[in-house]
Amino acid sequence: MSFGKVKSYAKINLALNVTGRLKKLHKIESIVSFINLYDLIFIKNIKNKDHKISFYGKFSKNISKNNTVKKLFQILDDNELLKNKKFKVKIKKNIPQKSGLGGGSMNAANILNFLIKKKIIKINKKKLQKICSLIGSDVILGINSKCTILKSNNDIKKFSGCPKFYTILAQPNFGCSTKIIYSGIKKLTKPKYNNPKKKMFSSEFLSNQENALEKVAFLKYPKLKSIKSYLENLKNPIFVRMTGSGSLIVAYYQSKRDSELAKVQFKRKFKNYWCNTSKTI
Repeated sequence: MSFGKVKSYAKINLALNVTGRLKKLHKIESIVSFINLYDLIFIKNIKNKDHKISFYGKFSKNISKNNTVKKLFQILDDNELLKNKKFKVKIKKNIPQKSGLGGGSMNAANILNFLIKKKIIKINKKKLQKICSLIGSDVILGINSKCTILKSNNDIKKFSGCPKFYTILAQPNFGCSTKIIYSGIKKLTKPKYNNPKKKMFSSEFLSNQENALEKVAFLKYPKLKSIKSYLENLKNPIFVRMTGSGSLIVAYYQSKRDSELAKVQFKRKFKNYWCNTSKTI
């Protein structure tokens, strides 16, 4: 059997608010899109007593043995959904770790989606949501890589044909711990996105939003604030915002040319930082 090939797109939070606290996690709401930066997943059925999961590529170092993909297969095995079938999975990691781009969560989501589409597993919507939540709170967002609004009650609404943005992705030579960033949250926000509309993906609406995690991240890592300030002072960004819990800062543009020029300027200033351009999909 040949490998199936899956593109696992990076997720970006165009805006994010923390609206409450649960026992172990926080309640959030977010406006989410996906960009044309992706990990490549190769998957096939094998005759073996165990699954074989491996990572390679630029951002494959130091991935935990207890990673999201392993968790996914463990859950599927525990629920006997794979009927003793075993799989070999190879993932080329093009998405930076601990960046706020949800690389690991999107890997799990896309493998799960692949197994459903190929009718290897059969589950209803409720079971799908439960499996996703057991792996990570943002996994459900990657089941369908469309523009998404995550409401504060954890419901999601998908949209097609949303405005597209060119982006610069800039990350310093360190990542952020999601747990540490969220633990610093003191102020909660009243929900704003519980009546999701397509216009929330417009540049006019997004320019007036925020990522509530920035305040904590910038206090702990002042370099992130300096990256954001630098990007804001380049030519013609619509807005600049951290994605997720960081450490990646995204600048949004209407023009591909402006984004490419800004990338050149950024790389001159921050030679040792990772920087790339992309576009929302």
